[in-house]
Amino acid sequence: MGYYKYVGDLYRGLRKKLKKPENSDFRSLIIERKKQWRKGDSIVRSEKPQRIDRARSYGYKAKQGFVIVRARVRKGGMRKSRPIGGRKPKRMGVRKITPSKSIQRIAEERAQRKFINLEVLGSYWLWEDGLYKWFEVFMKGKSHS
Repeated sequence: MGYYKYVGDLYRGLRKKLKKPENSDFRSLIIERKKQWRKGDSIVRSEKPQRIDRARSYGYKAKQGFVIVRARVRKGGMRKSRPIGGRKPKRMGVRKITPSKSIQRIAEERAQRKFINLEVLGSYWLWEDGLYKWFEVFMKGKSHS
């Protein structure tokens, strides 16, 4: 197996095994990253992709014009405040309101809104906890061929 196959297996094991890495070194690395990501901004441009195998599958190359952005999106449905006016509880429209777009698509759109001069080529799941999901959005400069 090559390098990318090993990296892919590490993350594939995370998705299947309830987000607990088997490798203790990898687990401690993920925990440290997660602490930093929670404290940081919701949209962050990073130097290198965290999952090089997925980035390469989208066509990432370490050259000018390619940008990796880490986007944090809150999990769960849309949260609406309770209406003040009087109506039946059934018609309040507070519960079970879900967006028609996926969380991953919302992350891509937020990254696009921050970096206007770049176009989104794709994104992939990076990590999640009880409150947030992180995605790496792979973008390319419009002026680069």
